[in-house]
Amino acid sequence: MRSVARRGARLATFAWPPHSRLFLVGEQARWSVDHDLAVLARIAGELGARIARPQLVRASRDQAAFYGSHFTLLTGPWDLPPHRLGCAYFHGRPGTPGMPEFDEAYAALRRVHGRIDRIQVTHGEMEELVLSAGIDAAKVHRIPIGIDPGLFTPQTPELRTEAREALGIPRDAFVVGSFHKDGVGWDEGAEPKLIKGPDTLVAALRALDVPEKHVLLSAPARGYVQAGLRAAGIPFTHRVLDHYPEIGSLYAALDAYVVPSRQEGGPKGVLEALAAGVPLVTTRVGQAADIVRHGENGWLVEPEDAEGLAHWLGHVASNPEELPQVIAAGLETARANSYEAQLPLWKGFLEGFVRLG
Repeated sequence: MRSVARRGARLATFAWPPHSRLFLVGEQARWSVDHDLAVLARIAGELGARIARPQLVRASRDQAAFYGSHFTLLTGPWDLPPHRLGCAYFHGRPGTPGMPEFDEAYAALRRVHGRIDRIQVTHGEMEELVLSAGIDAAKVHRIPIGIDPGLFTPQTPELRTEAREALGIPRDAFVVGSFHKDGVGWDEGAEPKLIKGPDTLVAALRALDVPEKHVLLSAPARGYVQAGLRAAGIPFTHRVLDHYPEIGSLYAALDAYVVPSRQEGGPKGVLEALAAGVPLVTTRVGQAADIVRHGENGWLVEPEDAEGLAHWLGHVASNPEELPQVIAAGLETARANSYEAQLPLWKGFLEGFVRLG
């Protein structure tokens, strides 16, 4: 370990001019944050940034380090590393019951915001929260969690049938998708992560009144939801993908996608569903509050409104004549939030943070 640190220090001192390298530091969980950073590495490379190995972030100095989660930067066990520092601050309202790390991270931001050079927020609520910590507004950039539309093919009846046959889902069922992690930890997930709304999700699916319903789940740690669906007698299928680019094959099987969260940074499922041409019913959270227009490109209810979610899911099932216009508007929203469309936003974020070109 010491030899690696010494090699990293020599490289920084003798080979790297100041702020000429960008470290992208993730959670090493092979989940959402690390995927976002992989995309950012590609975008930053297109803009001329040179990416350094994150393992050397503490063995070097005077470079640029971006942390995919503000929790990693602001609640870690070490002092802040000697670089220009940036992070994503996606979610975490202080005062949230059962989430003391939200208070810890916000308190740290208030203490050290002078050392932070860039913060990415994904929606208006978090922008207001971060600014309330006293940080210079010029350091805060609102950039939504983007989408690669190429991973999704807008639905057709033929694609839906093929996807359901591959997953073993009844052809004529009304299939509702939920693909976000909502259990504590990375194992079974029997303990619910309540900010993700798994209790609201189960209640909404119980209240949904359609002739034949089926739930398609993805992501790890869905044990709480699975137990709730079993208790309610609601059939479900659970698939965890090894490779994120396969996610389009799951959306192809759906009649609707639901987001039941109380707080969110995105979630990714909002734009994914729109890009896949799947009707979206979501609570008013995260960037959904900024980009979903009720009745135009999706449907919005307030957090914890399980009856509202069930109502609009039922509306999707019983009003097929409305869906083509809503789906078309959703596809346009997804295109407007593609990674390609976000290049100017990331250029503005990276300029003055790390050397480009």
